[in-house]
Amino acid sequence: MDRTEKREFVAALTSMLADTSIVVVTRNSGLTVAEVTELRRRMRAAGANFKVAKNRLATLALTGTRFEGIKPLLKGPTALAWAADPVAVAKTAIEFARTNEKFTVLGGAIGGQTLDAAGVKALSELPSLEALRARLLGMLQTPATRIAGVLQAPGGQIARVLAAFAKKDGGQEAEAA
Repeated sequence: MDRTEKREFVAALTSMLADTSIVVVTRNSGLTVAEVTELRRRMRAAGANFKVAKNRLATLALTGTRFEGIKPLLKGPTALAWAADPVAVAKTAIEFARTNEKFTVLGGAIGGQTLDAAGVKALSELPSLEALRARLLGMLQTPATRIAGVLQAPGGQIARVLAAFAKKDGGQEAEAA
């Protein structure tokens, strides 16, 4: 890379990091091309980005952003993963690290808070944004269903009482005839 390409790379990485909520730093020593391709495919499916970058250029891109706290993690063969949904990128990175010993999660940052590897793992165990939305929707719909059931119950009870009286009266009329 010449200087202009480096400047463009740093500017592009800085702008991408400005639009994200989490950055995860990983070590990927010894991964094959097929394994990296599989990891990128998984990250893309989760709505995340994965980029292997020179540590010096990544450090320059992180300068002035809210993710400056992860600069000490950028030593050796590292890569950055980021996404708008913090749980999705953490989950994908941790799942891939479980299946591949050459890939490890070093840490990350969410907003201005720096996380170690255990923090990223804890974040990955949270339910995803879609699962939380589904739970919230279910909680909102449950009271409405219960209210409808309570409102229908007195009407049903009155109908059963009237049906019982009708059977009782019908049975007495049949005995009298």
